[in-house]
Amino acid sequence: MSTTISMRSMSCSTSPRGIAAVIGVGPKLGRSVASKFAHEGYTVAILARDLGTHPDPPIHRSILAPLSTFRINYNSVFAIRIDCSDSKSVREAFEVVLSLGFLEVLVFNACEPPVSSPPISFTAVTAQSFERSLSVSAVGAFHCAQHVIPGMVERRRGTIIFTGSSASLIGFAGYCELSCGKFALRGLSQCLAREFQSSGIHVTHVIIDGVIGSPRSSIGEQNTTLDPDALAQTYWHIHTQKKGAWTQEIDLRASVDRPL
Repeated sequence: MSTTISMRSMSCSTSPRGIAAVIGVGPKLGRSVASKFAHEGYTVAILARDLGTHPDPPIHRSILAPLSTFRINYNSVFAIRIDCSDSKSVREAFEVVLSLGFLEVLVFNACEPPVSSPPISFTAVTAQSFERSLSVSAVGAFHCAQHVIPGMVERRRGTIIFTGSSASLIGFAGYCELSCGKFALRGLSQCLAREFQSSGIHVTHVIIDGVIGSPRSSIGEQNTTLDPDALAQTYWHIHTQKKGAWTQEIDLRASVDRPL
């Protein structure tokens, strides 16, 4: 599988505000975060394992194609293929990202298995799938952070946002893969925040406590789901916080609890 797909020539100029890399871009949160940073003037690198072109396994093609669904300037977005469970794929992807310019923002949104996956009995979980979950959610985040932190330390600024979930805090029956990966991701976030905030790097762990729905602006929907555009606004707020009051962890939930 090809590692990268560029949506325009790499020789074109990028934003003076720098690069915002969003890893794990799907049709809801990832897309909204990418759109928000692009609208704010950043060159955005959207990174995902499936870019809507690979026929096997079947692709949910609405995720990244057509690019016009981002409702932003076509020339401000690059799509880059990445498999966070593969250190070589991560390295190659970030070689492309960092060739675009200096990286100002890293949003790590990758997750395996997806949060929306149904529960599975512990005895039915294979060692391979359990190890892959850790490889994507935790080891993948580790590799991504190692590629971007040196440049951020050198410039003494940068933002890293890790997307967690309620499974980052509580282990749920039937979700050992998800919970263990998210627990490890939260620990990584806390370690990096305490080590690098004095170097000007803002590291935050965002706990998504609930189901992400469709943007309220585009569809009438009860407030039992989280609005991805509203979540993206919070991610932007985290990035723009003043150093005197940085958020290291925040939990976000809908205004109305979902019925049991």
